[in-house]
Amino acid sequence: MEKANHKDDFFGKNQITVPTEVINDYIKNKFFRNALYITEIGYSSNVKHHYPFNEDSNSNYILIYCLDGKGHFETRNEAFTIHTNQFMLLTPDQLQSFRADAEIPGSIYWVQFGGSMADDLKADFDFQKYENPTQLPFGDDVLEAWHKIYSSLSDGFAFENIGYANFNLYHLISLFLFPNKANKNIEEDEDKLEKSIAFMKDNLQNHLTVEGIAKEFNYSSSHYSALFKQKTGLSPIDYFIRIKIRHACQLLTQSNLIIKEVAQKVGYEDPFYFSRIFKKVTGKSPVEYKGRLKVKSPKASFSLRQFEPVY
Repeated sequence: MEKANHKDDFFGKNQITVPTEVINDYIKNKFFRNALYITEIGYSSNVKHHYPFNEDSNSNYILIYCLDGKGHFETRNEAFTIHTNQFMLLTPDQLQSFRADAEIPGSIYWVQFGGSMADDLKADFDFQKYENPTQLPFGDDVLEAWHKIYSSLSDGFAFENIGYANFNLYHLISLFLFPNKANKNIEEDEDKLEKSIAFMKDNLQNHLTVEGIAKEFNYSSSHYSALFKQKTGLSPIDYFIRIKIRHACQLLTQSNLIIKEVAQKVGYEDPFYFSRIFKKVTGKSPVEYKGRLKVKSPKASFSLRQFEPVY
């Protein structure tokens, strides 16, 4: 069985190209298999380089999805910036180059495909309107469908792997063409995520893990983390730490608790470790923060998203 070729190409290392001979063997004399098939699939995460396309890598349709951050694309006619939870669907020979954003390069997922049905899809569903970045409703279905394809092709190019991946391509495309139908579980996920944030706020004095929070709301840890980051821009634990530190700020400025007591109130038994995390998030030590706030104002707040990840 031929193994998948993970090329260091397109946006980075995470690309699988289906060999032409494999595609030809799969679609040979089979109308249905020839209707729609994958030629390449890949993703990038925080890759900060510029990639020009050539004719060989740009001869098929390409579906691009931005999970977070942003990237800059040039087509034959225009330049675009794609943002979090947006997608583009481009016809052959349109895309010329990609450049990740220097400040927030983010995560870009993509798939190239061809087939006798591709041009019919373009005409019937007016692909032209997707040449500009198009917003999707919040949801995790797209990422799940993409991973099914990537995982199947990662196992090699046996008939069942190619077949399973190509059948899932139909589903993946439908999620972009019919977003309202595809995201019927959006409200349920939104409600669970809001409840998980409330759960964090009710457990500031405790040590929580991603696995523990996800289990509380019947998610796998990877699924929950992807949903949470898509909604907030932060990992669950980064978000939880910021809630803890925001509450610590309130305690420092609105109570007479000493730093050790404040640390314990937000789940840190070691006041020195608490001080290190506090400074990482706010830029000030607890002592400096308390002193500064006494001079300027008895009340302070900060954005949960304005700081770098905390480790």
